[in-house]
Amino acid sequence: MDIFLLIIGFLLIIIGLAGSLLPVLPGPLASWVGLLLLYLTKTIPTDWTFLGVTFAIAILITIVDNFIPAIGTKKFGGSKFGVTGAVVGLVIGLFFGPFGIVLGPFIGAFIGELLNDSKDVNKALKAAFGSFIGFLASTLLKFIAALIFAGLFIAKFWEYKAAFFSF
Repeated sequence: MDIFLLIIGFLLIIIGLAGSLLPVLPGPLASWVGLLLLYLTKTIPTDWTFLGVTFAIAILITIVDNFIPAIGTKKFGGSKFGVTGAVVGLVIGLFFGPFGIVLGPFIGAFIGELLNDSKDVNKALKAAFGSFIGFLASTLLKFIAALIFAGLFIAKFWEYKAAFFSF
C-alpha cells in the first residue's frame, strides 16, 4: 500500500507542477495532496504541523491567484472599471478553458477601461497589459510553490527511501 501511495503522491506532484503552468489543472493544491499521501504511508512519520502549514500556503496561493491579475491592472494605472473588468473577464474566461483564463482578464480589463473612457485606448491597453503581467506573476507564484512542494516530497522520500523498499 505504501508503494501505491508513493506513486499516486508523486503523480500528484507532477500534476501540481503542470497545473501551476496550465490553468486547467490544479497547481499547489494537487502538489499538497501528493505530500499528504506521502505522509499517509506507514514509512514516513506523520507531521500534522508541517501538513497544516503547507496546506495553508496552498490555499492562500489558490485564493491570491484569483486576485493578482486585478492587482496588476490597478498597478498599471487601471481604474475600478479595469479592475472589475479583469475579475469579470477571469470568471467568464473560466468557461473557455485555458485560453479564456489567460485572455479573459486581459480582455475584461481592456473593455472595462474602454467603458470608463472610450477615447483613451492606450490607457486601456496598459491596464490590460497589467492584468497579463499579474497573470504571469500568479503563474510564477504557483510554480514556485509547486516546485517547493516537489522538493519537499523528494527530500522526505530520499530520507526514508530504504524503508520503502525493505520488504
